[in-house]
Amino acid sequence: MKMTFRWFGTGQDPISLPYIRQIPGMTGVVTSLLTIPAGEVWPLDAITAMKDEVTAAGLEVEVIESVNIHEDIKLGLPSRDEKIANYITTMERLKTIGIKCICYNFMPVLDWARSHLYYNLPDGSNTMKYEADFIKGVTVEALAERYAKDADTYEMPGWEPERMKTIRTTLEAYDGMTPDTFYANMKYFLDAIIPHAEKLDIKMAVHPDDPPQPIFGLPKLIISHENIRRYLDLHPSSHNGLTLCTGSLGAKRGADIPAMIREFGGEGRIHFAHVRNLRFENETDFYESAHLSSLGSLDMFDVMKAFHDIGYKGWVRPDHGRMIWDETIKKGRPGYGLYDRALGATYLQGLWEAISRMKG
Repeated sequence: MKMTFRWFGTGQDPISLPYIRQIPGMTGVVTSLLTIPAGEVWPLDAITAMKDEVTAAGLEVEVIESVNIHEDIKLGLPSRDEKIANYITTMERLKTIGIKCICYNFMPVLDWARSHLYYNLPDGSNTMKYEADFIKGVTVEALAERYAKDADTYEMPGWEPERMKTIRTTLEAYDGMTPDTFYANMKYFLDAIIPHAEKLDIKMAVHPDDPPQPIFGLPKLIISHENIRRYLDLHPSSHNGLTLCTGSLGAKRGADIPAMIREFGGEGRIHFAHVRNLRFENETDFYESAHLSSLGSLDMFDVMKAFHDIGYKGWVRPDHGRMIWDETIKKGRPGYGLYDRALGATYLQGLWEAISRMKG
């Protein structure tokens, strides 16, 4: 496996590339161009500048997270063809700097949701939390205001103020959409881009829905083994693959993450992995814990062993972490501080080394 680190880019992330470079075993960063709206072509000069900055710090950039999919594509509107053409052009430009994998999602409207960005834990750290009843009782506009106030320094991806101006209209556009229609729109997108992904040899890695529960009346379709199988079967190419996110899939009670890794990874359909832990407080509510197995509800040893068993050689990143050691919003985005994710990366590599030696 190749250990990587999420980095939001200069001006978007207070964590410097030299700091990331000092994390043991770190090979590169997973980054994006957050200022480019979904549906627009990424400028080649911006792509090249991003690559040059990362490589100058002694790191690789082989994975992009995300090239966001425009809502017109998800809704199946006539304008989707233009947006898909722009997406393909961006793929072609990313190939010129050596990008090998694109992590993206097909979540309607909202990429993610939490009730708390900074939930205080007994050890003095804080973390992101999901309370189902809170989300059920709040409007999307009120939640966006809460995020803007709590995050303060940085706009939260997917919850940008400009995007929130039309959020009610966008939500209403999904009224009455059936799962079959949404899957058909997914297939239309995949049938258009996967032939180009094959030609460019770029692995497309869809991220599961986060959280794996319906919110604000929106369909949540990539939330389980059955849903992932259906999505992958929409286009059989091995370039149509998965970002295996333990936190997103693991937030659905009873999910057998190691079994999914062995099945989908054994078929060569896992191209990227987000590995983190969480702790359930009840059937629906959870907070994002430290990576250590004993501190969460997921067994990280079993997860890493499953990856090892399939001979996984793709990219891994420690996913969301707590804010620790006096980190504040000035020093890291919610869930994306430096220290706990660095500890997570080291812990996951320690498990990998131990498993490797146990197997001789």
